[in-house]
Amino acid sequence: MSRFWSPALHDLTPYTPGEQPRQRLVKLNTNENPYAPAPGVRDLLDHFDTQQLRLYPDPESTALRQTLAEVYQVPVECIFVGNGSDEVLALAFAAFFRQPEPLLMPSLSYSFYPVYCNLYGINAERIPLAEDWSIDLDAFDRPNGGIAIANPNAPTGHAHKRDAIAKLLARQKDKVVLVDEAYVDFGAESCLPLIPEHDNLLIVSTFSKSRSLAGLRIGFAIGSRELIEGLERIKNAFNSYPIDRLAEQVAIVSLKDQEHFEKTRQAIIDTRTWSVEALRQRHFDVLPSSANFVLARPTTRPAVEVFNALRDQGIVVRYFNTPGLSDWLRISIGTDDEMQQLINALDGILPSEGQRP
Repeated sequence: MSRFWSPALHDLTPYTPGEQPRQRLVKLNTNENPYAPAPGVRDLLDHFDTQQLRLYPDPESTALRQTLAEVYQVPVECIFVGNGSDEVLALAFAAFFRQPEPLLMPSLSYSFYPVYCNLYGINAERIPLAEDWSIDLDAFDRPNGGIAIANPNAPTGHAHKRDAIAKLLARQKDKVVLVDEAYVDFGAESCLPLIPEHDNLLIVSTFSKSRSLAGLRIGFAIGSRELIEGLERIKNAFNSYPIDRLAEQVAIVSLKDQEHFEKTRQAIIDTRTWSVEALRQRHFDVLPSSANFVLARPTTRPAVEVFNALRDQGIVVRYFNTPGLSDWLRISIGTDDEMQQLINALDGILPSEGQRP
């Protein structure tokens, strides 16, 4: 602790990101896409005019927002972009959830949400998950200053149908409902069609997962003009130039290659399907997932021991040493080859009775 820190900083517990190992490992711990970005990204980088970098970027990110509007079939004024969905989420929490009533969010979800609450002094109430690990949407029907959920949820992978969230929006029409769709492209239903009917819905998404651009930090939000104006007001009080010139052009190229997007998205879904079956054959409890990861509990050996044994063999997954999750591992879906390496390693780690019959 430093005597130079402001009082609020002493009480702040930062978000802990997944490990980025420096040695070469099979990396299945941070839900990155295992496939390269769209081929046009390489061509753009090879021919990028670096003279552009002496100039500030467009503060409105007009070209990117126009492309997003075309892809998602929404008015351009209903789109906001920022440095990754984490920044967009942070600005949204600041813009909408500093209210007298508590923000409602699931008890188990993206661990950055409580960090934002602590940073901004937001009173939050965590709603327990249902017995099947799904978000209990009916339990959110209580006084609140807004609602924030991830769909699919992280780290469980569970996703609600669009109709279920539409009912929540209708019941909470005077409160902002933020739906974090970082993983929606891997098998869930987007709430995008609900925006014209629900001016309280804010969808937040990212290029980090299904677009393979985690290294560039590009996120966006889609919502009513009223909500987007709130985000713009916060953004322009913090950083008027969130998206740099290179990132904007790469994002546009990525958006325009729908064929590559569909191919890699489906490959991850297919790999997830057989990986879940392989884990279950090795006596793992695996939650149903609509994301590019699974939450799995080894039943023949403690999760922390499996985590350490995998790392010793050059495979890193995510272990949360926190209440409710300490028996589980979150495993990102890699390529077929990477997942087979995981399965092979597990066959050498687990006791014989835990292996495939």
